[in-house]
Amino acid sequence: MGSPGQHRRHRNGLQPDGGRAHRAGPRPHLQASLQCAHRHRRSARAPAREAVLRARGAILAGGGATRFGGKPKGLEMVGGERILDRLVRVMTAALDEPPLLVANLPEAPDWRPDLRVVPDIRRGLGSLGGIYTAVVEAPAPVVCVAWDMPFVPEGLLRRLAGGLLEHDACLPQSGGRRGVEPLCAAYGPACREAIARSLDQGDLRAIAFHERIRVGILPLSEVGRFGEPELLFFNVNTADDLALTDGLWQRLESSPSSGGKTPGRPR
Repeated sequence: MGSPGQHRRHRNGLQPDGGRAHRAGPRPHLQASLQCAHRHRRSARAPAREAVLRARGAILAGGGATRFGGKPKGLEMVGGERILDRLVRVMTAALDEPPLLVANLPEAPDWRPDLRVVPDIRRGLGSLGGIYTAVVEAPAPVVCVAWDMPFVPEGLLRRLAGGLLEHDACLPQSGGRRGVEPLCAAYGPACREAIARSLDQGDLRAIAFHERIRVGILPLSEVGRFGEPELLFFNVNTADDLALTDGLWQRLESSPSSGGKTPGRPR
């Protein structure tokens, strides 16, 4: 990935992908994508907040949880609170309204009767199908978080939503196999058609549609302002993962980047 100085700077601190700037012509793959600058220009702060106010949260709970014995992972307790409840509170605080819950189980409306629950529009298509449902049902710009990620902080969600000022999607960089975290990311309405094409083609990779849109990447240096990335994006896939969460929660709470305030902790 090129250094920030190699690309044209945009007013919101994001740098453009090496591909199409005005929705014309093909674009290179995600790895040549734009980066977010560490500092934001003063003039961009008010517009960024307006973008956040227009965004809607979506909790993605559509997976089969096969490695978790088929149990609903978001109903597990972390730090004395269900993961689902923690995410609802953090996303509501970040985006000023309760999130959607994208879930397919018939009992899902009972998990949080106060939320609007929507099933996958196109079933059996994995996480990309869940993102597609969120983009269609929002229908405003949407910030998606998988419901097995208990440590995602409020500030990061706001920052991702602000990235939609000039881009169709904004994803945080991560140390995972994809290089980014598509299940903690912001997506604009332009993603709807792009995702539909990938689904039609049978390409179910969560980043399959990125070559058709303008993608913004929040680099690890920026993500690190909100906590250790490997903790922020930790997800509960197995019973062993769940057993680790209390220790990880204490580690996140004591990290210098948290400033003594644990993201999402009840006050």
